[in-house]
Amino acid sequence: MALDSEGRYYHIRRLEAAAPVVAAFTTRRGGVSRGHLAQCNLGLAVGDDPEAVLANRRLALDGVGLPLASVVAAEQVHGDRVARVGRGEAGRGATARETAIPGVDALITDEAGLTLMIGCADCVPVYLLAPERPAIGLAHAGWRGTVGRIAAKTVRAMTEAFGSRPEAMLAAVGPSIGPCCYEVDEPVAGPVRRAFGQAADGLLIPQDRPDRWRLDLWEANRLTLLGAGLRPENIGVAGLCTACHQDRFFSHRASDGRAGRMAALLALRPEGGSGAGAGPSTSP
Repeated sequence: MALDSEGRYYHIRRLEAAAPVVAAFTTRRGGVSRGHLAQCNLGLAVGDDPEAVLANRRLALDGVGLPLASVVAAEQVHGDRVARVGRGEAGRGATARETAIPGVDALITDEAGLTLMIGCADCVPVYLLAPERPAIGLAHAGWRGTVGRIAAKTVRAMTEAFGSRPEAMLAAVGPSIGPCCYEVDEPVAGPVRRAFGQAADGLLIPQDRPDRWRLDLWEANRLTLLGAGLRPENIGVAGLCTACHQDRFFSHRASDGRAGRMAALLALRPEGGSGAGAGPSTSP
């Protein structure tokens, strides 16, 4: 991922080079929120001044050349449901949480000019691009969504809706809490074992304390994408831990639940449109 010169966004250059898309992840820098939510909190349900949040959203979207009115947001209920959206859904969740697409944690579209948005503060954003007939998907994968294999279900939804071929898709696992910081107990470890079988041995790292492990959500989602038919070389993992870098990111775990939200943004540009941001190309 490439950080812009002002430290406000990471761009997923591999996706942006493969098709006319904007693929970005915001940082906490560059907004107007104050206190523990400073500066660029994009979450409407974390106790921030709604006017500050809307100002932050406009700043964030303007910075990558996308209008706020193009945004479609998922409700994000830590489930595994996927919704196909189009121009008729433009603006859903952009300025009010109540209008987000209800009951879903992933969105897909093949329509240009629509911006898929997922709010994040430790959970994994999974970006998907089918470059042959351009189509995109964006999934929110906390531990529940990861166990529910929402990344694979998003791949399948794109295949069914758009004829996308998994072996030709590109994917990126964006910034989120890493295995360095994500400690879990048996109520989480048990579902991980049931979902991933023997592979769970590599996802759950034992700790000195009994019945405690560190969970690798990055690898879990990478394995899920492989199982969905993506090629290993087409899956990038940012490897950026939100809990380790609180100067750049909000972290729900590191702040005891008093965190703002960043946003994963993914949009197919209209014909002749251009994305924002410049910087060196890095993985993923």
